[in-house]
Amino acid sequence: MLVAYLKSKIALGHVTQAELFYEGSITVDSSLLKAVDILPGEKVHVLNLNNGERFETYAIAGKAGSGQICLNGPAARLGYIGDQVTILSYAFLEPKEAKNFKPKVIHLNENNKIKD
Repeated sequence: MLVAYLKSKIALGHVTQAELFYEGSITVDSSLLKAVDILPGEKVHVLNLNNGERFETYAIAGKAGSGQICLNGPAARLGYIGDQVTILSYAFLEPKEAKNFKPKVIHLNENNKIKD
């Protein structure tokens, strides 16, 4: 049996853009994705702290060092520029493996730069 387990977390990011007329996804600064091992195209769960919205989409790598977090397509209706979001990804692990697994977690400042 496999269990879904938290693999990666980008906490307290701020939405920098919203592009309604774009294929659905979330564009994230590639250096942030790399820091938590989220691959372009990987399924992510996005939690909007301002309005309580929670949705799933896939990650697109943005320009490294840009601080970009852009809600694309229908996701653009679920948040506004400046909203705080947390981006999560999960892995399927054996329960025995999950006991020792440590997720990669980063916290961002108001400019979407890693603060820890």
